[in-house]
Amino acid sequence: MKNPASCDHQELGLTMIDVSLDHCATETPLNDRVLTALERNPYLARRNLRFETHQGRVTLRGVVASYYQKQMAQETLRHIDGVAEISNELEVCWS
Repeated sequence: MKNPASCDHQELGLTMIDVSLDHCATETPLNDRVLTALERNPYLARRNLRFETHQGRVTLRGVVASYYQKQMAQETLRHIDGVAEISNELEVCWS
């Protein structure tokens, strides 16, 4: 059993974690597609978001400033090939 691998992305504070037990070639591109989609979304810029992928399921975690940003994060991932399920665990913190 492999330990979860993590990769930090400095610019947006995004952290991706691959929790696959058997690391197959199809999981890495999904991580890349999710990361790229979140980076390109202007509503999520400079947010400290984390995500995990496992067999088509993406779990979002972190803190955003509004419910709109929480929804935008989820909608950003909705149309990515390979994403079968999204668990949106983002917290809204009104600062």
